[in-house]
Amino acid sequence: MQIMVLGAGGFIGRQILAELTLAGHQVRAVVRTPGGIEEAFPDVRFVRLDLADAITPADWMRHLSGVEMIVNAAGMLRGAEMEAVHVAAPRALYTVAAQAGVRHVVLLSAISARTDVTTDYARSKLAGEQVLRDSGLDWTILRPSLVYGDGSYGGTSLLRGMAGLPWRVPLPGDGSFSFTPIHVRDLAHAVRLVCEETRFAGRMLEPVGPETLTLRDLLTRYRAWLGFGKARYVTVPMPVMRLLGRAGDLIGSGPIASNSLEQLVAGNAGDSAAFAHAAGFKPRSLADAMRDRPAQVQDRWHARLFFLAPAIRAVLVLLWLASALLGLASSSAATAAFGDAAGLPPGSADALRIGTSLLDIAIAGLVLFDRRGRLSTLAQLATVGGYTLVLGAVMPALWLDPLGPLLKNLPILALILVHGAIGDKR
Repeated sequence: MQIMVLGAGGFIGRQILAELTLAGHQVRAVVRTPGGIEEAFPDVRFVRLDLADAITPADWMRHLSGVEMIVNAAGMLRGAEMEAVHVAAPRALYTVAAQAGVRHVVLLSAISARTDVTTDYARSKLAGEQVLRDSGLDWTILRPSLVYGDGSYGGTSLLRGMAGLPWRVPLPGDGSFSFTPIHVRDLAHAVRLVCEETRFAGRMLEPVGPETLTLRDLLTRYRAWLGFGKARYVTVPMPVMRLLGRAGDLIGSGPIASNSLEQLVAGNAGDSAAFAHAAGFKPRSLADAMRDRPAQVQDRWHARLFFLAPAIRAVLVLLWLASALLGLASSSAATAAFGDAAGLPPGSADALRIGTSLLDIAIAGLVLFDRRGRLSTLAQLATVGGYTLVLGAVMPALWLDPLGPLLKNLPILALILVHGAIGDKR
């Protein structure tokens, strides 16, 4: 079949691509930015489209020729674009799909998409389900529990990061929140079955694994799998967790956000026997998945770096802001001394000082808001490298200064490169 997959570049979407192409289907993958995925799936036709902007039928019309089925695996847990991605873009797509002859849509929602869960994520997912039901198309809705796999993203990345912390593992509340986790390959297998078998039309299924575990259970198992020894916990009261979630909301890319916290509290447990009976296969257990794929050094790196990544970003933002403020507050005498050493015309040193300080402020903002970290990494490397070369040429004695004002730039450059390498979490 010709199958269009939305959210194809994500953690779940990539597994769906692999499952569908392995089964011989022709796949049209919708991605915002390919990011190298085109080379990984040479047999897939890719469509570059930002769902947040594709909210009218005209945005979709030219992409649906020959498409027989749509798998909507697009989703985001936070951000101003959530309503567009979960509701507006699918509504526009389904309008055109009905006219283009698409016969079936499979929607990956969430097990927490219920009326008793009050997060904007749950509400928008529930609204997206209703949009599909009202579209006139044949539909199947899948509401998976926590999805884990060989890699990780979102909630499972957070679990690995928490399990990898030294000394004590933080435990939100009493750690009794329940999950029935499903392996991402089992979820992708379920998606393929739904695409191929008409018996799933008009049904809502909750893909879950064979065992229900508490948050404490999950953290204990992940820590043991990573090889970090026995888990020793420190309880973090929920009011403190909610404050951390609010801080993550303000930062925009913190490891914890209010939505993810409330989703965790809402519970993600499902009926294992009911799903296995409906789907016709039994997903693997977390214990079996961990046994069959032992943790590698890359898994331990990821766990240890999970909370270091936002810490590095915060340190770099602080560095640039402090540099700017110190530059604006520096004395005229120090500025004049640099101007004389550099042979600058009278008065131009002050203009250079103010200009570089404003540049530092701009770079701090870029580091804070650059989602993928590529532009901010290049800007930081160019600026620090430029400052180092100019100061080294004008005042070479600084290289021998016992406090190392120029030598310190070398580890700063390395830290910028590390942030550039780990800052993109997609």
